[in-house]
Amino acid sequence: MRGVIFDGKRPEIVDDLEVRPPGPGEVLVAIAAAGLCHSDLSVIDGTIPYPAPVVLGHEGAGIVEAVGPGVTHVACGDHVALSTLACCGTCPECDRGRPTMCRQSIGRPGRPFTRRGEKLFHFASCSAFAERTVVKAVQAVKIPRDVPLIPAALLGCGVLTGVGAVLNRARVSQGESVLVIGAGGIGLNVLQGARIAGASTIIAVDVNPAKAEPARRLGATHFVDASAVDDTAAAVRQILPDGVDHAFECVGDSRLIRTAVDLLDRHGQAVLLGVPPAGAQASFLVSSLYLDKSILGCRYGSSRPQRDIALYAQLYREGRLLLDELVTGVYRIEDFSRAANDVNNRTVARGVLSFDR
Repeated sequence: MRGVIFDGKRPEIVDDLEVRPPGPGEVLVAIAAAGLCHSDLSVIDGTIPYPAPVVLGHEGAGIVEAVGPGVTHVACGDHVALSTLACCGTCPECDRGRPTMCRQSIGRPGRPFTRRGEKLFHFASCSAFAERTVVKAVQAVKIPRDVPLIPAALLGCGVLTGVGAVLNRARVSQGESVLVIGAGGIGLNVLQGARIAGASTIIAVDVNPAKAEPARRLGATHFVDASAVDDTAAAVRQILPDGVDHAFECVGDSRLIRTAVDLLDRHGQAVLLGVPPAGAQASFLVSSLYLDKSILGCRYGSSRPQRDIALYAQLYREGRLLLDELVTGVYRIEDFSRAANDVNNRTVARGVLSFDR
């Protein structure tokens, strides 16, 4: 079968992958579509250290082909969106409804794939850049058949992370103000999460002026072109002189983390979503936090995928969550290099690899 692998030096499109059958508590999924996220490219450029060789991809949707013993919530033929959260379901964190903190979901990846006799690693317990993959049953979330699989692929990462950061982690309330630094795949979903939450003023900041239109379509009330102003913070304060209630940093830049903190109003929250290099450090004035301000980390939108993906699929059906608008490029798996270049050049909001199912 076809797939995209990374051997530790470069990505390669192959057609001789094999994947083992599902074991107890596992599901075999025929991937229909997979979103191309910066996290996949961060493995290639070394920003995210990961064992190799590995089958890339972590944002996908497809059709169940087989289930292992004990799996009852999905069956062959069901349409599913995949999450990367291979949580155990039984530890104290899972029991508290915090599966993103399950230590088993952050452990060393398995190796369900083989190629020419060599075992290959899962990426993010998912590996959606393959025609078929094996995941834990908890990662496969059943979705209605009238939700197209290409936009549904985005539910499992970009939407869960961005919308979830707003609704689950920051818990933005109606009438509050939101700043989103970086209007890429995650930032756009933060914007629509803020819109869904009822935020009143929603400011998007990006260095690419072409992001203004999609940012406004997804929910931004204001757009600041950081390439056209001398002082981004001053431009934001022209809109909200006292600062913002919630600032989301979606780039992964230490300087922008400082900007997010500096722009908080009293009792404001800075939520960090971007992924900087592993050793990156950020600084801020300690005294600036004494007015009940907070800096929050956020893993995977603090999500509960079995609940949240089903909710977001329903919001999509109601027209409240926009998915089709996020997909600005659909590529064959053989065009992975072109898709990756488009993502790196920021010419797409979200590129999706299609297996034509």
